[in-house]
Amino acid sequence: MNILISGIHGFIGSNFIGALKDKHTLYGLDIVFPAKDGVVNTFSWRDIEPTSFPFQALPQFDAIIHLAGKAHDTKNQSVAQSYFDINTGLTQKIFDFFLESSAKKFIFFSSVKAAADSVVGNVLTEDVIPTPVGPYGESKIKAEEYIKEHFMFPTASIDEDQSLRLGKDKGRTAMNKQVYILRPCMIHGPGNKGNLNLLYNVVKKGIPWPLGDFDNRRSFTSIDNLCYVIEGLLNQDVPTGIYHMGDDEALSTNELIGIMCEAMGKKPHIWKMNKGLMEGCAGLGTLLHLPLNTERLRKLTENYVVSNAKIKAALGIDKMPVTAKEGLMKTIRSFEETK
Repeated sequence: MNILISGIHGFIGSNFIGALKDKHTLYGLDIVFPAKDGVVNTFSWRDIEPTSFPFQALPQFDAIIHLAGKAHDTKNQSVAQSYFDINTGLTQKIFDFFLESSAKKFIFFSSVKAAADSVVGNVLTEDVIPTPVGPYGESKIKAEEYIKEHFMFPTASIDEDQSLRLGKDKGRTAMNKQVYILRPCMIHGPGNKGNLNLLYNVVKKGIPWPLGDFDNRRSFTSIDNLCYVIEGLLNQDVPTGIYHMGDDEALSTNELIGIMCEAMGKKPHIWKMNKGLMEGCAGLGTLLHLPLNTERLRKLTENYVVSNAKIKAALGIDKMPVTAKEGLMKTIRSFEETK
């Protein structure tokens, strides 16, 4: 299978090369063009613009994986428009190319942040009405909307009025192609801790974690599980749709610290300081503009559990190949080995 991968030289793309190169022929689409083992050639974005048609100048691709995008800036220092230029604009460009190309499968990497900044209820499923907060999530949902405006997706409701459905489908493409919108939660793996970096540094320095009294649970995505899912989407006849992605087990911050300490051979230092006291300190921090404020405390202690039931059912599996703990141990140990 000839596969075109945008953003192929990033962390996720590099892992996909390792997972796919032995069974597929891989091409890149990126803003940098280093030679890389397993990649036949890396094209520029100009090569897929309409002015570069006809497509005969490019290989005949069987599948396209769209990874390229602007990552979530947790420090909020990025200009909002840049998210839309990159996350929405590049998606529109490569999806237009896909519709005109010979490729039969398109995998778009969106994010759970396109669905919700915070999870209402016990778990985040694909049925949620998207309510993104901030330019990162908003730009991702705009990209999703563009795809669904130009390609027939399964209706969310079996009770939807047929005439309304026909009206919505006007202008959409129905063909022998399959499109997958993948919404992973926080991805990590050897060489990339993702947003675990702050917590990792706290644990590494032996600084006590003062929020042990909060019992929150969060989902993570091991790069090994992600590669497994991508291979499944490429090789199996999976229906077009939106799929959330995460490991099978959600972990509390206390459990996460325990796993990090186990990987580093350290003893965990978790302080269970009174919830009310910590919330009061955070409120004071908001008034005095201190690092620990109410919003930061909420982010550190909130639940964000993502369901992977739909993607597992589509792939015909009961569980992911790697547990959340196994994936995290592998990630943390990789940093201990390279420090």
